[in-house]
Amino acid sequence: MINRRALGRTIGAGTAAASLAGWLGSSPASAAPSGPEASTAGRATGRTSFESLKQVRAGELTIGYAEVGPAKGPVVVLLHGWPYDIHSYVDVAPLLAAEGYRVIVPYLRGYGTTTFRSAKTFRNGQQAVVALDIIALLDALRIEKALLGGFDWGARTADIIAALWPQRCKALVSVTGYLITNREKNKQPLPPAAELAWWYQYYFATERGELGLARYGHDFAKLIWRNVSPTWHFDDATFDRTAKAFENPDYVSIVIHNYRWRLGLVAGDPRYDGIEAKLAAGPPIAVPTITLDGELDPFTPAGDGSAYRAKFTGPYDHRALDGIGHNVPQEAPEAFARAVLDADRL
Repeated sequence: MINRRALGRTIGAGTAAASLAGWLGSSPASAAPSGPEASTAGRATGRTSFESLKQVRAGELTIGYAEVGPAKGPVVVLLHGWPYDIHSYVDVAPLLAAEGYRVIVPYLRGYGTTTFRSAKTFRNGQQAVVALDIIALLDALRIEKALLGGFDWGARTADIIAALWPQRCKALVSVTGYLITNREKNKQPLPPAAELAWWYQYYFATERGELGLARYGHDFAKLIWRNVSPTWHFDDATFDRTAKAFENPDYVSIVIHNYRWRLGLVAGDPRYDGIEAKLAAGPPIAVPTITLDGELDPFTPAGDGSAYRAKFTGPYDHRALDGIGHNVPQEAPEAFARAVLDADRL
């Protein structure tokens, strides 16, 4: 197992955009910048936005997604978390597109331009159904197999697909490692310092918390960003670009249900009980995988990934990213893109 801590140091996205092919074509050992470029680490710079969005009917949803790169290139699907959106990958996507990949970045259910096709559909946020959304997206786009990358909700979703539908996953990049939820284990308390990082889950368990998310959603998200990415100096424009995704009419319902379901406070859809039973057993992931941990991410287990190493039974590498917080692809786009390329070659 190679632990390249140097890959966690970011270079300015503007500099990277001018030399995409050269940087990504370099060996991992030469990827760490020094001098003036290294001084830009942590700044929220880079592309303004994706040029355009597409929509496709997929299962219960009409999914909005960004797409860059050649239409016939190998497919990479990048999945965001909460409280984020597709712009977590706005600097990663062009790096991969420059290497010939077709990059697809969908809004998860409840975010952005992804909407439910029926007003009668249960606004379900449980882990299985979010993964099934992405399977439905692959089916709708006639994609047999894709490399999957994600963080937060996105990492959990990618982990689930890699574990239960490995035929659809060519390789995996998972921030914070193995995130598949076991609700029985979630009933056990953590040490107080660890519980503190999850304070918002308990807030969302209350009616007051649901009202608070609905009333102060933007302020809430900005507070989370600052707390979990303490060295990422994003500006208001960067935050506001993502905050538009929270104006989705189902955003509050999906977020609240997701966190309450994880704590066992609400039921999921019984149609997915069989899938959830498989996930509760902690299925191993055999596809080629690279896991990433941000040093300053409060949700990252201490150490070098050993806390979840046994869950990955195929070709594997772990990388710890110095000075990086929770939103790894936006804080360290070059390191994330390098992980995608290397996972595809494991």
